[in-house]
Amino acid sequence: MAAILESVASTEGLSEDLAELARKVRASVVAVRGTASGGGAGVVWDPRGIVVTNHHVAPGQRAEVDLGDGERLPARVIGQSRQLDLAVLKIDQEIAPGRLAPATIGDSSRLQVGELVVAVGNPLGERNAVTLGLVSGHGQVNWPDGSRDVIQVGITLRPGNSGGALADTRGQIVGIPHMVVGSGQALAIPSNTVRQFLKGVLGSMSEN
Repeated sequence: MAAILESVASTEGLSEDLAELARKVRASVVAVRGTASGGGAGVVWDPRGIVVTNHHVAPGQRAEVDLGDGERLPARVIGQSRQLDLAVLKIDQEIAPGRLAPATIGDSSRLQVGELVVAVGNPLGERNAVTLGLVSGHGQVNWPDGSRDVIQVGITLRPGNSGGALADTRGQIVGIPHMVVGSGQALAIPSNTVRQFLKGVLGSMSEN
């Protein structure tokens, strides 16, 4: 493995490619603080002010979203699932065009074991920190409340990474990191699960 990584690291232009990848993903990641939590990160899913994060980051009905320019914007929690550990926020005020950079959402079912991914979040207060790792597994995991699809990632996450972005090398969001399961091992909610959940949330809003 060390020899492979050394070979990859010596590839001309790789550092520049990874830096550009990080810039692309970071543009769509915001800081989120729930009313009763220590805060975490969120992914801009829609330029109209829709942000996806973890339920444990925003467990109440209100939250604040920090776009990184010093202003904290109030947001409503318009959908949440404790089981999936997902929450959907809607920023209260109208957002000026171009101020939010929506993420490019990928197809998590196409991930392969061994594929390179990056996680972007706010670990220990460090804004939009980037961590590199590999997909170590992908599929159904049994929990006390039922089975659900997860992405297993060989990556080190810290408090504050929750709710952020897991992206492939094309800069597409393929998951939302939400749980550390061991040293250098974490779980992420697949983007396809998020997409399906969000479809139900926004569909319910349009009916009301």
